[in-house]
Amino acid sequence: MSRLKLFVVAILLSALPPAFAQTAAPLKLVTKYEIPASVKGRFDHLGLDMAGNRLFVVAEEGGQVLVFDLGTGKIVKTISVPHPHAVLVRNDLNRLYITDEEKGAVNIYDAKTYEQVKSVPLKVDTDSIGYDPATHYLYVDNGGDNAHEEFTMLSVVDTTAGTKLADIKIDGDTLEAMALEKMGNRLFLNNPAKNEVEVIDRKTNKVTATWPLKMSKDNATMALDEPAHRLFVGCRPGQVVVFDTQTGKELQMFAIGKGTDDLMFDPASKRIYATSGGAGVINVYKETDPDHYQSLGQVPSGPGGKTGLLSPELSRLFVPVPGKAPASSAVYVYQLQ
Repeated sequence: MSRLKLFVVAILLSALPPAFAQTAAPLKLVTKYEIPASVKGRFDHLGLDMAGNRLFVVAEEGGQVLVFDLGTGKIVKTISVPHPHAVLVRNDLNRLYITDEEKGAVNIYDAKTYEQVKSVPLKVDTDSIGYDPATHYLYVDNGGDNAHEEFTMLSVVDTTAGTKLADIKIDGDTLEAMALEKMGNRLFLNNPAKNEVEVIDRKTNKVTATWPLKMSKDNATMALDEPAHRLFVGCRPGQVVVFDTQTGKELQMFAIGKGTDDLMFDPASKRIYATSGGAGVINVYKETDPDHYQSLGQVPSGPGGKTGLLSPELSRLFVPVPGKAPASSAVYVYQLQ
């Protein structure tokens, strides 16, 4: 092509409307925290200790929780847990709380020595958690199919006293992630066994409403934009369903990768991040207003990278990805763009 033709093409491209302009990726992979080859299998949920500069990564099948120094990206400690799922850090008490599916308990550890100081017994398949920082109550789903029961418990644990306060019985043998209001008293809970969302009053510990999920199924994770009255429900077939929390009605859905296990919402940027292990991708959307959602792109992670932890304060998204020989597992660290 002649120089004149190239010049003309360049002028024409520069005149294209903004919709045709190439946009920057919403995430940039900046580093990887290497995980030893001896740690195999899936990873589950993560915990962050900003004050202690630590990241906690649950090696679900490896039977341990990996503690990383955020400054060096190196593992500084491993905590042995038969079958861990989720981690909560309370710096004010110097305590860690880790759910253990196999024992059916919330194990409590000294956050400095990593020694176990107590265990709160629940049912087998102790799994997902939700935390209320105002009351310091931890909500934990447990029991269900692994306990050979057709119902599941959502247990309320007082993390200050280290005791169980209540059990909320939910019809259905499988529960997944939850989201808690900060300005209200409601807790929203995924019930994939019934293909619905349970709405629970945290003052009375009662189920007050049940919202059917019709636009998708296998609802595994969720995030909440409380001021906009929008609940985002991540479904493993590859969709996010948007609910109106004032009416309980499904409004719309948008596509993400298959096999999601974490959905995160940043209120400041109005961005939604979905980590999907089946597809090995991270989908990013922007809530332009409560009824419109713009895709900002799909960023590769790796097969099995189903969970993630978003830290707007650090401008980072952490995604653990299982390794496949010859590559080892690693925590992919993305910078928010």
